[in-house]
Amino acid sequence: MERSGASGRCPVQEQRARWERKRACTARELLETERRYQEQLGLVATYFVGILRATGTLRPAERQALFGPWELIYGASQELLPYLEGGHWGQGLESFCPHLELYTQFAANAERSRTTLQEQLKKNKRFRRFVRLQEGRPEFGSLHLQDLLPLPLQRLQQYENLVMALAENTGPNSSDHQQLTRAARLISETAQRVHSIGQKQKNDQHLRRVQGLLSGRQAKGLTSGRWFLRQGWLLVVPPHGKPRPRMFFLFSDVLLMAKPRPPLHLLQSGTFACRALYPMAQCQLHRVFGHSGGPCGGLLSLSFPHEKLLLMCTDQEELLRWHHSLTLAISSQKN
Repeated sequence: MERSGASGRCPVQEQRARWERKRACTARELLETERRYQEQLGLVATYFVGILRATGTLRPAERQALFGPWELIYGASQELLPYLEGGHWGQGLESFCPHLELYTQFAANAERSRTTLQEQLKKNKRFRRFVRLQEGRPEFGSLHLQDLLPLPLQRLQQYENLVMALAENTGPNSSDHQQLTRAARLISETAQRVHSIGQKQKNDQHLRRVQGLLSGRQAKGLTSGRWFLRQGWLLVVPPHGKPRPRMFFLFSDVLLMAKPRPPLHLLQSGTFACRALYPMAQCQLHRVFGHSGGPCGGLLSLSFPHEKLLLMCTDQEELLRWHHSLTLAISSQKN
């Protein structure tokens, strides 16, 4: 016998029911997380930004560098939340989208914000005492200011996931389908821009660090405008004699080989002298051995028009990472 009701189920109705369940679940999560987000934004706006403005503990330029458009982002959340609480998802998110530029501005200021916080905590005793006092309030629980500062960028990622899910589970005949679809697209585009900004900031950090490790006249400006990929010790295997350890810095367009300065060097101990710069656009890469996946590492052969490098790594996993990064650099120069 057929189970009762089995023949009466309609696939279209079942799909609509699934959409509605997922939509309701996503909408509830968006609402609940927005309430918590707004609460945390308010803590920083009230107990840090507002009081710092009133007391003058930080100069206006320092305060702006630390918090960026925080209060404007807080205001945008205050505008959005009543729409969500009223179930007006499409209308609320459509009204929210013009504020997305604030998140791009916030991301562009993120590195400056981190630097300002570190500098002020280090040199400004009054600010350091103020931060400890505010963080000790029961409203903050165990949260610290440095934990709360990345909050808008974390929330943007949540917006992207939740609004995309909300749009995907809203039927095309729904009154707010177009509004939600447009909002999901705009939020996704903003998230991509913010991700690109973050990647560039991380790369700039790497470049400054690497530039600080290089010394000598040849090292000036070597990292400018490049994308950092990897660094580490490899053994250079010569045609005759013993392998020599060298530090290698791989960028998107060049491989830099460096030699450590002597430990007793008066001014440049702990730095590296540039010995060669190899263009990745002219590189041919081969793994000589190390294919088996054993623990013994292997050899990489890098051929250039006027030179050939044979590099040895005694760790198999590290060898594979170098091979992968070198392959990426070579392919990026040929595209």
